[in-house]
Amino acid sequence: MSVVLNIEKKTLDIKQEIIFNNQSDDTLTSIVLNDWNNAFSNKNTPLAKRFSDEFYRGFHLAKEEERGSTINLIITDATQQFLSWQRTEKNPDYVVVQLKNPLLPNQKINLNLSYITKIPSEKFTKFGYHNNGTVNLKNWYLTPARYENHAFIKNSNNNLDDIANAISNFEIDLKIPTTLEATSDLNSEKTTDNNGFSNYKLWGNNRTDFSLIIEPKLNFESYKNSSVEVLTDMKSNKLDNIQKAIAIDRIVNFASDLIGKYPYERIVVSQTDYEKNPFYGLNQLPSFISPFSDEFIFEIKFLKAYLNEYLKKSLHLDPRKDNWIYDGIQVYAMMKYMDENHPKAKMMGSASNIRLLKSFNLTNIDFNGQYSYFYMLMARKNLDQPLGDPKNTLIKFNEQIASKYRAGLSIRFLDDYLLNDAVKTSIQQFYKKNQLEQVSRSDFEILLKSNTTKDISWFFNTIINSRDIIDYKFSSVLKTQDSITFSIKNRTGTLIPIPVYGTKKGQIVFKQWLDINETDTTFTIPRNNADKIILNLKNEVPEYNLRNNWKKLEGFFPNNRPVKFVFMKDLEDPYYNQVLYVPSIYYNLYDGLTPGIRLHNKTILEKPFVFDVNPSYSTKSNNVSGSAFFVVNQNFRNTTLYNARYSVSGSYFHYAQDAAYLRLNPTVQLRIREPNFRDNRKQLFLFRQVIVNKEKSILVLDNSPENYSVFDARYINTKTEVTNHFNFTTDLQISGKFGKITGEIEYRKLFENNRQINLRLYAGSFLYNKTQSDFFSFALDRPTDYLFDYNYFGRSESTGIFSQQYVLAEGGFKSKIATPYANRWLTSFNASYSIWNWIEVYGDIGLIKNKNVKERFVYDSGIRLNLVTDYFELYFPVYSTNGWEIAQNNYNEKIRFIVTFSPKTLINLFNRKWF
Repeated sequence: MSVVLNIEKKTLDIKQEIIFNNQSDDTLTSIVLNDWNNAFSNKNTPLAKRFSDEFYRGFHLAKEEERGSTINLIITDATQQFLSWQRTEKNPDYVVVQLKNPLLPNQKINLNLSYITKIPSEKFTKFGYHNNGTVNLKNWYLTPARYENHAFIKNSNNNLDDIANAISNFEIDLKIPTTLEATSDLNSEKTTDNNGFSNYKLWGNNRTDFSLIIEPKLNFESYKNSSVEVLTDMKSNKLDNIQKAIAIDRIVNFASDLIGKYPYERIVVSQTDYEKNPFYGLNQLPSFISPFSDEFIFEIKFLKAYLNEYLKKSLHLDPRKDNWIYDGIQVYAMMKYMDENHPKAKMMGSASNIRLLKSFNLTNIDFNGQYSYFYMLMARKNLDQPLGDPKNTLIKFNEQIASKYRAGLSIRFLDDYLLNDAVKTSIQQFYKKNQLEQVSRSDFEILLKSNTTKDISWFFNTIINSRDIIDYKFSSVLKTQDSITFSIKNRTGTLIPIPVYGTKKGQIVFKQWLDINETDTTFTIPRNNADKIILNLKNEVPEYNLRNNWKKLEGFFPNNRPVKFVFMKDLEDPYYNQVLYVPSIYYNLYDGLTPGIRLHNKTILEKPFVFDVNPSYSTKSNNVSGSAFFVVNQNFRNTTLYNARYSVSGSYFHYAQDAAYLRLNPTVQLRIREPNFRDNRKQLFLFRQVIVNKEKSILVLDNSPENYSVFDARYINTKTEVTNHFNFTTDLQISGKFGKITGEIEYRKLFENNRQINLRLYAGSFLYNKTQSDFFSFALDRPTDYLFDYNYFGRSESTGIFSQQYVLAEGGFKSKIATPYANRWLTSFNASYSIWNWIEVYGDIGLIKNKNVKERFVYDSGIRLNLVTDYFELYFPVYSTNGWEIAQNNYNEKIRFIVTFSPKTLINLFNRKWF
């Protein structure tokens, strides 16, 4: 390639020659070239859709000059004949070049390319041009795709750093202004001409990718040892170069000894590479409260980034299909490194030494122990996916965290089971073979099986290629002075070896691997003075439930778990019944500020049974109030119906100044998802009985019954992302005095001009209505909320600021119309459209029908300040059935607002991109 950088236009002018050698046994009529930079060219590419799926708005809202593309592409052959090529609208990130003549095995062809690469902004993926003048290039040139199994691999850019390039030799002439410096892991020579340009000659063989960073000031420092030169700009202001050099040398030698010698002379480990794949946990902590030393943080960050670059650059697999091998070796190596260099390190660092925190299981977990919890977080949510699945099919949390960690845990598990360095030897052989020929996961499997006499087919069939969960427990234990006889029950039917430990006063006295061939298997082993036997003590096996893994051999109660009270939040501790307590605060107009204490068992990992009891004190009414719920969760692993949730909840608060209510709510929820976990469509069936007991109020004269019970059956079908949101809900309510059915459709669309439209259609009708008031009627602008579903601050108010709280439900009107209720049927249509940023215009129209009265047409319109959708909004009425409201008296009383204080609701807003 001959490449000229235009830093003002953010472009690369490229002249390129590809000498393509057909090393396959097939005759080729076309060649596929990866063109991943062109994935940034518009808002409809697979990359743009990926951003939208994960609720990233930045790409859709970006300016045109911030996007990247590949333009003016011309391709000719050695005779200067133009070759036709196709780049489809659906897949704009690879080019299919049609050959004039078939290319036979072992034949070569010269392709000459001319094109301009427009560099995207770094704000989308961290690679591209920075505002400080730095250009960190990634996938910026056209290159042949990997050819495997009689076909080119046609992967689109999904921001997963998994391009499948063919192995190539590179020769590059790079021309940049002399005010800039270039850093690359290719071999390089620099010369300067008299025209204000620096010329770099770059070259390297047997590569699928390389790093190239261009910056105004050279920030990369060089560290050399006997095997490789490391170029890095990783930040650590408090470490000097000697401290960094010692850590880097230790890590480079460790990787070389464990995996194999890096095949190239140089490697670039950049801060950008680390930020793209950070060590989750470390990256969440502000520097001023970090419980780790500066040396430790730099070492772990560099270890993570170095191993990632080391494997991605030198291990030439299909990184999308065989991604678990990259992740597995990387995390396995990180765990081995910690065992060798920081064996006493804890997950929470020096916080583990603080006496006040000693009771938290979180502070007692070893540093390597955290990996299994991140995997278990997804397994307990029933969101884990097979390790062997292609990388682009994984949901974000699995792709970046849980599946990575489980892959490393799985290889470590196999290493513990096989012993004799069988896994380490296999990794080294695989890495060496990879330098000589193209390899895949089948080669890794063959090598692992060849280095042991044990049958390890289960490792690939179950651990890698399925999402079967593992859960063993003791079913019976008989002990004598000298031996222990016990039975192991396999609760899931997954036949996996598991280790059993014997401990005495917390110290390990024996360990033995058990090969389990049946559902219930009995073993007899020497006791060795053990006072407790434990399955999977060190969590070598990625097991679903550790709470049933141990038995006491002494004492009258063999498995009594003491109750342990823990403040705020903690990780699950299998040896205790944890009760977490946390102060709570609630507010409504009638109870005032309501402080209380929450007692619950919800640790970070989900549980099959959850309780949450929140007694509180109402400062305004001077009495006890509060809420409680009890939940049983049942997961279904292999069906679209993935979760059933059975719950009973209750609450006791005031609904008026002089009256309280008690609400009981037994519920069954059935959750359905698509077979493709990345699909954002979710469905829910909800069945509940809402039982309400209200005290009589002399201040609220709505003729509402004091005691009532309503059966509610609801179906919800929703699919949401940044550019599109669709929700359909239908609801059936049956009570002694009434029956009603409703339907609601919501649609939100973000257009390419960054305007947004929101549409909602609601229709509801009574099946029968024997009530004597409007308490159960359809509401046009403010539902009575007889099921107590909405968080009204002043639910009985008809005047004042609390009456202006808005809930988008039923009619959805913002203006208060003279006929606010319908006791026969109601239908309404709500719409809003953005005119500038978060400022929108809205309009509502509706038809309401009451008994013995002709249906009435109503409407309203105004301005909506959509600051955070569904969480903080303001509505300013302008014109409605009431006339010009903006010109009427007491206009401030007509303004409506949405405010949400619930931390859980707000957290869900930010978490949705991960799950």
